Amino acid sequence: MATIRAYKKKNGSVSYRAEIVIKKDGEIVHRESKSFRQKQLAKAWATKREAELQQSQVYGKRDPVPIYTLFEEYIERFDAGRSKRYDLLRLQDSKIAKLDAYKLTSKDIIAHCAERLKETKPQTVKNDIIWLKSVMSTMKGVHDHKYSLDMFTPAYAVLRKEGMIAKPEQRDRLPTNDELWLLSRHFRTKKHYLHIMWFAIFSARRLSEITKLQWKDINHKNRSIMVRDMKTPNKAELNLRAKLPRSAYKIIMRQPKKGDLIFPFNPKSISTAFTRACKVLGIDDLHFHDLRHEAVTRLFLAGLNVPQVQKVSLHQTWASLSIYTNLISDDIDI
Repeated sequence: MATIRAYKKKNGSVSYRAEIVIKKDGEIVHRESKSFRQKQLAKAWATKREAELQQSQVYGKRDPVPIYTLFEEYIERFDAGRSKRYDLLRLQDSKIAKLDAYKLTSKDIIAHCAERLKETKPQTVKNDIIWLKSVMSTMKGVHDHKYSLDMFTPAYAVLRKEGMIAKPEQRDRLPTNDELWLLSRHFRTKKHYLHIMWFAIFSARRLSEITKLQWKDINHKNRSIMVRDMKTPNKAELNLRAKLPRSAYKIIMRQPKKGDLIFPFNPKSISTAFTRACKVLGIDDLHFHDLRHEAVTRLFLAGLNVPQVQKVSLHQTWASLSIYTNLISDDIDI
């Protein structure tokens, strides 16, 4: 039988949630819920849905789907950046990944998060749940699995309420002048590392964008360049033309033309070299991507307004651009 519960929303109105839980041999094999504005509608949906489930494979015999197998196939089939891939592989080897996707409960999710909190921050724990739900959702569609994802809703509610997960902290780490001098000196014998580092600071380009820039896309008259395959939230392909500050343009023109690419280097190698250099020099908690924060901050300090900075950085909204802005009150002269 379905359970109908009334609950009050933030605006004061009342809604009704119908929840269906099916057990077999004492174990939950299916769970789903849906909310309605009227109790009668909730009851009608529950009655109809229970009848549908009676005819489905929920009551029949089915093979278990270990969650780690979903991760294995997801990693093999879909592209993932280095950071995401690392998180996925770690989750694949975790205790929760050994569970059957059909038997996963909110209790299991909360227990996983509690264990993870012993070694990391709530912001990182939240990523675990994001990747877990994303992989299960994607592979459910790929194979038409019938397991439910409803257990994530009550799990999220508890995790947020108890502070076990949190939004990522906004980074405000900028390199100091002394740190930039140390890095420049360190890379003095490896000019391509040095040029790419300073090009990032002057152009506000991501490392993945820098290594895709092409000679043919430069407009020398207007000092602009086409930036291809830009990172977007919905992963859609985006190509936009960016203004090149003079200092960035000068660095480009110092590069040898040995092919289509201006900086024909592996971005992973550049990132690794930068991280290694920071470690050798004793520079703590500085990432290559922080150079983009530095670049945007310098553009504002140079007197550019928001639309002008956007022409360089190619941020689509002020909300996204503001994350990369590290101005403080002392920087403003009015």
